[in-house]
Amino acid sequence: MPQEETKLRDGRIVRSENPLNLEMPFSTVDSFITPATSFYVRTHFPIPAIDRDAWWLQVEGEVEKPFSINYKQLTALESVTAPVTLECAGNNRNFLEPKVKGVQWRLGAVGTAEWTGVPLSVLLDRATLKPNANEIILEGADGGILEEPKSPPGELKFARSIPLEKARRDVLLAYKMNGEDLPPEHGFPVRAIVPGWYAMASIKWLQRIIVTDRPFTGYYQTIDYAFWQRTDYGHWQRGENIAELTPLTEMKVKAEIARPAEGETVPANTSVRVRGAAWACDVEITKVELSTDGGATWNDTKLLGESFKLHSHTLALSDDIGMTSSASSSPSATPEADDLDSDME
Repeated sequence: MPQEETKLRDGRIVRSENPLNLEMPFSTVDSFITPATSFYVRTHFPIPAIDRDAWWLQVEGEVEKPFSINYKQLTALESVTAPVTLECAGNNRNFLEPKVKGVQWRLGAVGTAEWTGVPLSVLLDRATLKPNANEIILEGADGGILEEPKSPPGELKFARSIPLEKARRDVLLAYKMNGEDLPPEHGFPVRAIVPGWYAMASIKWLQRIIVTDRPFTGYYQTIDYAFWQRTDYGHWQRGENIAELTPLTEMKVKAEIARPAEGETVPANTSVRVRGAAWACDVEITKVELSTDGGATWNDTKLLGESFKLHSHTLALSDDIGMTSSASSSPSATPEADDLDSDME
């Protein structure tokens, strides 16, 4: 199908200028780590200009010892470095039929970087949580007024919450990306990294950590980045067929083909090397299968090395498939993972 002319900025596909949304051409994927200059960019508001020397992070709410910490103090704490895959919850939206509103991402709203920072648990321990602490709200400095009918009046900050257990387990307050200071578009000076979850939870331009004793009901938690979910089987048996808005959280298992590139023409009746990647949350990618006949038959691909175990998720690159192309063939890939959670769709 003919595609609209593609506008590029620094080698990335421009999905919108204001707010800035840039997509990585997925055909460029050739390693586990995505360079910062290729990493997709997702913003909801203008990128805030933050002076690192004037930046403070507030820790407040249901804590015994609320406090503030600046950049120098934060970076003086013991740090960890972890490779983490981030995927926009709207990745692949452009393929949906019928079309839905939102940034029209195709394949490249995903990337993996090495993030360096301080575990969120270190700051929570310093604050001494009260017994009733339940969730952790992460609030960014980015904000503005939305023109959505269901949005609250006045200026809104981008904020999401995570359960206390997840916050203590592996959430990182990152100030470096692939060994360099965070670029402004990726959250300078400090952002959250929430491994295994869709990237809307990894708040950029972090300015407040709020410990709460109840579920957070902010706009980006309950209206946007939420989906309707039917009640459990017990309610259904009793005739209580009720749908509830549920926040998006964990990434679902997925595989994408990088090369041949989307829309690329290959000679008929020839062997073609197919390369791609697969990722999932809290499971190991054990196999990726490839189909060249619309899913009628499937063949195993070769994983490039072992599945790359990351914090709370895995990433695998696949390669080396002989494919006989014809005028009607279009390759597709599907991953297989061990111990899939029961709520994965």
